[in-house]
Amino acid sequence: MAMNLHLLRIFYTVAREGSFSRAAEALHISQPAVSKGVRELEHQLDVALIERAQRPGGRRAGVALTQIGEVLFEHARGLFALEKAAIDDIHARVGLRKGALVVGASTTIAGYWLAPYLALFADAWPDIAIEVRAGNTELVSRWLVDCEVDVALVEGSVADERLARDHWQDDALVMIGPPDWEQPSADASWLDILNRERWVMREPGSGTREATQRMMAALQIAPASLIEAGSNEAIARSVSCGAGLAIVPRVVAADLIELGRITLVEPPGIAPLSRPLFRLTHRDRPLSPAARRFVAFLDGSATQS
Repeated sequence: MAMNLHLLRIFYTVAREGSFSRAAEALHISQPAVSKGVRELEHQLDVALIERAQRPGGRRAGVALTQIGEVLFEHARGLFALEKAAIDDIHARVGLRKGALVVGASTTIAGYWLAPYLALFADAWPDIAIEVRAGNTELVSRWLVDCEVDVALVEGSVADERLARDHWQDDALVMIGPPDWEQPSADASWLDILNRERWVMREPGSGTREATQRMMAALQIAPASLIEAGSNEAIARSVSCGAGLAIVPRVVAADLIELGRITLVEPPGIAPLSRPLFRLTHRDRPLSPAARRFVAFLDGSATQS
């Protein structure tokens, strides 16, 4: 059975937008045409794709997919992402534009590690337009799966089999406290002290959050309370104001340590902390010429010819 890709695109847009009306706007067709397209696809496949439950009072709830609808959405998501990738690659190869590169990066990488590579790349290839999109590891990975970025650099682990993960470099981490935090004596019960403290951490989905939780588990730290912050900079600033302790990248904390606004917390017998940074690419998407050149810069094997 051949699937009607036009109807599939309508269904995918409804699921992505979470609304028939927004899907109609995105596709530049009428809302009745969108509803009809979804019904026709369900008829062709002989399955229900969208739940049609009503809220009290007859108001329709937001779009919810059936179990089969969720499966089909994931297939459609990959299909249309690859369609976009193919169009982008063809445009680059036939010279319809001088070239473009979209890099997805976790927030720490975007803020502290990426700039030198971008500068070198821009000097070597000045006609290639560069865009950087920053987010946490989970969000950046999703962008790469959807082919919204060409290559990604992240801090956390990624389990999606559609993505290839290569070690890029290591990022040193430090444990920090407020400026007036006093180091306990060597014979003090460090574990009890650290467990009594409040800790400041990144949000779920962040590579820093994942690394922090992994290290705290290894050190048997189970904090009494937590504060979540949306960036490593926000964590460091919160710690400087007395919010609690934290584990952050050394590059984030360096200036505040030098200024005396935060202090290093150095429990005895703990080896230096670090976490790996990874370069991600899409297994089923060939790298564009611009992306191949940029990956060479990241790996230190670039030439400017």
